Amino acid sequence: MRVGRSLAWAILAVWAALPVSAVSISAAGSGQEAVGPAFLVPPVDERAADATPESSAPGNSTVHPGNDAPADRVPVNHADSDDQPNMPPADGPSPKPDEPALEGNRTSEGPRQAPEDDPAPPDADPPPPSTPSVGAPLAAGIVRLMQEEIAAGLRKRGADSQFRRFEAYAAQRLDTTAASRNTGSELTGNCRLRWFDHMLRNPLKAPAEAEKFTRDLQKAVLKEHGGLGEVLAIARRKMDLPDRAPRRLPEVDSPEAALELLRQSLIDAQAHYAAALRPLNRREVRELAAGLYSVFTANARQGHTLPDRTRARRLTDLMERMDRGALYAAAEDLVLLADPRVLDQLAAIPEYTGAPLQMRGVSGTIARIIETPAGTIVVGGRSDNTYHLDDMPGVAAVVDLGGNNTYYEGTVSLRRPVLVVIDLEGDDKYIGKKPGIQGAAVMGISVLIDRDGNDTYQAVDVAQGSALCGVGILIDFGGDDTFVGLRRAQGTALGGVGILVNRDGHDRYRAAMWSQGFGHPLGFGLLADLDGDDHYYTGGLYPNSYPETPGYEGWGQGVGSGIRQVANGGIGVILDGGGDDVYEYDYFSHGGGYWTGLGFARDFAGNDRRVGGTKTAYHGGRRAERDFVRFGCGWACHYALGFLFDDAGDDLYTGTIMSTGFAWDLAVAYLIDFDGNDVYHGNQGNGAQAGLGVLFDYNGDDQYHGNRQGYAAPTMTYHPIREAGGNFSFLIDYGGNDTYGSGARNNSYLQRGSPGGFIIDRPRRDELPTPVADKPAGREAAGS
Repeated sequence: MRVGRSLAWAILAVWAALPVSAVSISAAGSGQEAVGPAFLVPPVDERAADATPESSAPGNSTVHPGNDAPADRVPVNHADSDDQPNMPPADGPSPKPDEPALEGNRTSEGPRQAPEDDPAPPDADPPPPSTPSVGAPLAAGIVRLMQEEIAAGLRKRGADSQFRRFEAYAAQRLDTTAASRNTGSELTGNCRLRWFDHMLRNPLKAPAEAEKFTRDLQKAVLKEHGGLGEVLAIARRKMDLPDRAPRRLPEVDSPEAALELLRQSLIDAQAHYAAALRPLNRREVRELAAGLYSVFTANARQGHTLPDRTRARRLTDLMERMDRGALYAAAEDLVLLADPRVLDQLAAIPEYTGAPLQMRGVSGTIARIIETPAGTIVVGGRSDNTYHLDDMPGVAAVVDLGGNNTYYEGTVSLRRPVLVVIDLEGDDKYIGKKPGIQGAAVMGISVLIDRDGNDTYQAVDVAQGSALCGVGILIDFGGDDTFVGLRRAQGTALGGVGILVNRDGHDRYRAAMWSQGFGHPLGFGLLADLDGDDHYYTGGLYPNSYPETPGYEGWGQGVGSGIRQVANGGIGVILDGGGDDVYEYDYFSHGGGYWTGLGFARDFAGNDRRVGGTKTAYHGGRRAERDFVRFGCGWACHYALGFLFDDAGDDLYTGTIMSTGFAWDLAVAYLIDFDGNDVYHGNQGNGAQAGLGVLFDYNGDDQYHGNRQGYAAPTMTYHPIREAGGNFSFLIDYGGNDTYGSGARNNSYLQRGSPGGFIIDRPRRDELPTPVADKPAGREAAGS
């Protein structure tokens, strides 16, 4: 195989050197260039297709989330990623030894034009990487293939020098806004993540790192033994926190050993929580506790900023001084309790046979009451119990052995900084209205583990695996579950870590804003659902902040975001392991980054529907706003990066404007689909205002609606175009019989707008026509 590929590239080198007329093969009657018949080589003389540019929303002087120029740019010290992908070499072209790489932007030489005999992009068969245990087996190689295609396209058009200027301009903006204050810009460097800085400086390498990051997270979540510890270790590295040796599960061979582990874990978690606060004095701790919820949630109606930005900046400064590594250590102390071996032993606790035990806040049977230095542990019996958790202030843990139970409230805050709830069996209800409940915390450490049953979670703000300046973790092992929250719900974090893991069942998630894998400043938010036909909904309540367009705020489903005029963004991730899923969302949702944030969405299997905007209002019934959405499905806005991966299935992607592989204002966005017959709406691979937007579809008969595919506008208003390099837009499709609303044809290679705009459609090898053998010389055809 290697000899055959080497011979093919030797032939290509000769073929590419032939005159244009010798290698260009006209698609009959199409007016477009066809690819080379055997090796998928783009034609040399590309033709620009007529295109309607994306209509830009008018700018104004007020702070709007996506269509106004920031007073300026962003920051931090450059550092190489600590998680470089282990990628095999592609057989496609790579920069020659004397040619500076596109991605690096570190040479002192001037821009170099690609020579006429530069090799063509790689053919449509990706190199076989080491097969990952999750996702598309060739995912890593397919991403590398896309990188090679983009780099080769830029070289072929001589646009690589423009792209180097784009990289240099982004680096310069990062450098000039790296200070915490007084940068001369709306953006400053506070809460800036090094991984974000590295990714924006290396936009062509970023998707490989994003693919590996999401795959490694999924592999960790799938592990029942020690997987959550691995998730926290991955999060530590990405959040600029020191590594910590993972805690090993001690031998747990009896119910008493399991209870002793619970007792010691509570003590350790409380000690680490105290260590996290130690850099602050008492007044500052009280200031945080008093302001977190009111400033960052209760008074907020817009996703991109807050009413009291001055106070919000003060609070983020305090959080930045905390020992956030100690918060993660507290989480690592408690996730050992989710190991099935521990839960098996807890489930074997015998019923209490003595005189009935009673405790304020509990109705039903109690099997044990255990006093510890960290607080009381209550073990509920196997009947149907009701727990009014806020009437049990001295309780640090509840373990319930069975029954259909109801849990009310359960706030975790400075008053009760650590709470663990473990329910081992039954169809349970978790109900509350206060912030910091159901495996969530406002300045504390909270873990909720539900092992079985069809459960219902109903809350308002900061709930269901979420945190404000703390740790919130919810693990649900099985059953068809329903999660309803309002803001900061279902795997979200600001100033800490928020994780929701659902291991099985057909589940429903509903929230209005900042939800479902959302990371705000200094926050790592993750929602991972491993199996089942699931339905995700975010939006439908708060009108969006753009006066010129209708629709609702969304801000969820794998979004990392900063807060305008307050702080840089965090990391948000949503992962779905299988099933035919539906994602409903409104503005700024589903695999996106905003204001120096990093957002990731990945669905590993199933026929999925991504529907923007939401079809009903948040509370049910008809929407008051007309159906309209901007920024969704693999998007990035204002110095941010967003990634959306789908590994398999026939999928639907929708958006009105600024969606489906769309980047705006020195941002980078990728939508990558590895297989299936897919349908796309929205922009489909657009970069604007110095953005790189890419949609890459590998395999399948795909439909691209509208006429915006791969269009790169030749002008911009946010940045000086010569310094910024331009706009870069790619729609790349490999394989299948595809249709394009812009009029592009299969097997075409087109310029769209400026030289940075591409539609590239390539066939698989098995789709190429079989050449007809020449007629033997010297013989006449029969009948002549």
